[in-house]
Amino acid sequence: MPPNSLGPTSSQSSTQDGADNRDVLTRLRTDIVSSEFAPEARLKFAEMTKRYDVGVGTLREALSQLSSEGFVTVEAGKGFRVAPVSAEELLEITDHFIAFEKRAVREAIVHGGEDWETKIVAVHHRLSLIESLPWERRMERHSEWVERHREFHEALVSACQGRWLFRLRSIMFDQLDRYRFVTKRAPDGLGGRKFDEHRDIMTATLARDADLAASLIEQHIRDTSERAIKLL
Repeated sequence: MPPNSLGPTSSQSSTQDGADNRDVLTRLRTDIVSSEFAPEARLKFAEMTKRYDVGVGTLREALSQLSSEGFVTVEAGKGFRVAPVSAEELLEITDHFIAFEKRAVREAIVHGGEDWETKIVAVHHRLSLIESLPWERRMERHSEWVERHREFHEALVSACQGRWLFRLRSIMFDQLDRYRFVTKRAPDGLGGRKFDEHRDIMTATLARDADLAASLIEQHIRDTSERAIKLL
């Protein structure tokens, strides 16, 4: 290509490739978490490259990353599949997430300032607008609830100073979210009790009561996991 042409430079091409990789990784993870692909479903390259409009290399890289995160399995000669689900795995994920989340909220309470508090109140209000609706209405807005629920729990720990701690709890949160979809159609899955629990967690966190906030978070997570186990 001539020196004065307007074609992309190697650095621009590399940047675009990196953006494409992150985009397909995020979309794939979201689709697996939200049960667009059932547990143990085969992930066929011919179908996936069309669905995500990416090349085989980009798709393989994203699937390999998701394999390292536990969302995908790979078998020699058989390709990639969505990871299976089990009560035993959910119990282990729950224990890890609770440990990370309790540490993260304690750190956040120590380091969080007024902006952190304001963010928690704002995202909780957005979450409560859905959780206060009748069950049928909540189900109509379930995808919004999923996003706002994530925002609320991330806001609680957003002042945590440990970068790896935050990353690890985020991976575990995604894993729990995958199991949470098992209960999304159960009438009591997103009931008034969760509305009260989120409010109480917010109140304890803003009051800087680390012991109470950590205890409430553990009860909140274990209750959700126990109901998911019954429906697996």
